Amino acid sequence: MLPGCLLCLLGSCLLRHWASGSDLNCTPKQYQHNGRCCNRCEPGLKLLSDCTASHNTVCKPCEERHFQSSWTKEKHCTPHKSCDHNAGLETRSRGDAKHNAECQCLQGMYCSSPDCQTCLNITACRPGEGVARKANNLSDTTCEPCKHGSFSNISSASEPCRPWTSCETLGLVLKVPGTKRLDVACEPGRSRSPVLISVMAIIAASLVGLIFFCLYQKGLQKHPEKQETLLGRQPVAQEDGKESRISEQERL
Repeated sequence: MLPGCLLCLLGSCLLRHWASGSDLNCTPKQYQHNGRCCNRCEPGLKLLSDCTASHNTVCKPCEERHFQSSWTKEKHCTPHKSCDHNAGLETRSRGDAKHNAECQCLQGMYCSSPDCQTCLNITACRPGEGVARKANNLSDTTCEPCKHGSFSNISSASEPCRPWTSCETLGLVLKVPGTKRLDVACEPGRSRSPVLISVMAIIAASLVGLIFFCLYQKGLQKHPEKQETLLGRQPVAQEDGKESRISEQERL
């Protein structure tokens, strides 16, 4: 009977112990330990010893280049991420006791995954394509074909498609139509040249004629006798009391 009673007593003790532990209602910043709610260590700290009946939880700061970002009962902090230059990475943020270090890709590269463990080269859009969205630390370049009226003749990770040149705006005419890869070619408007030359010649001739006419009129105003001669009148060449001059041929 004695062994059986001992078993019953042991079972009763274990049942009471289990019941007392299950009745604990610890907060999210606590954890259960030996039937008690012990305080977790705050971010930046790690657990040194659990709480007891005589003292609270003991915590200590994370060691250098380690961090703890949440309330914890862990006895070890997490090492900072290493940004490997050989993998195309560089340090964006060094991190501290509460935050992990952050890495980013070197210029011309982007992260191959959200945790940015390795990097890939940024894509350059080919001729005939333009950049719809530039690459960033977490995504590659987005390219799109050039629409009608635009072109791209280079490979670029930053340049969008450019509009065709407007020949008409430059006073030229279209020589060769544009494509997705090439701009239009313009040339002077040859069909308009003869007309333009003719108009300019008429204007020039008119100006020259007007100038000569003005000069002629001015000359007549200075010599009115010339104007009378032209009108068919005989000028008065002698005065009263004077003989008319007769040439020697007439006297002979």
